[in-house]
Amino acid sequence: MEFAEYVARQRPALMRFATVLTCRTWLAEDLVSDVLGRAFEHWARISVMAEPHAYVRRMVVNEYLSWRRRLTRTSPRAEVEPVVVSDGADERAERDAMIHRLAGLPRKQRAAVVLRYYAGLSDREIATELGCREPTVRSQIHRALNSLRIDLTAGVHDFQETS
Repeated sequence: MEFAEYVARQRPALMRFATVLTCRTWLAEDLVSDVLGRAFEHWARISVMAEPHAYVRRMVVNEYLSWRRRLTRTSPRAEVEPVVVSDGADERAERDAMIHRLAGLPRKQRAAVVLRYYAGLSDREIATELGCREPTVRSQIHRALNSLRIDLTAGVHDFQETS
């Protein structure tokens, strides 16, 4: 498969994956662009692999996990109110709320949850992607789900107090 054909087919999926990981569209765009640039340089080697998309997705995860240092140098220091653009669709609002909750998770927990529930990978595949052991994957997912449950419970509790 030629690189241009790969990008035409897989870039939308990589963008969705990166957007869920980063919780920021602009950051996902930068991340995918950087990864595809590096993949282009090594495409002769990547294209002959059994699963080139899995390899590129792993590159996205690795790049995402290493962006912490870069983000601290490039992120604005002031508190900025996010601009919420509502299109009125319940599905979109629910997705935005979930991405907001995911953004509160530590990076490895978020990556593990996204790989499990968005990409549909098994514990073994996630462990390979993240470079850790399977029990660590299960622990990260368990902690992340507990954090999300606490967040959801807090939101319901706050709503009941204001009613």
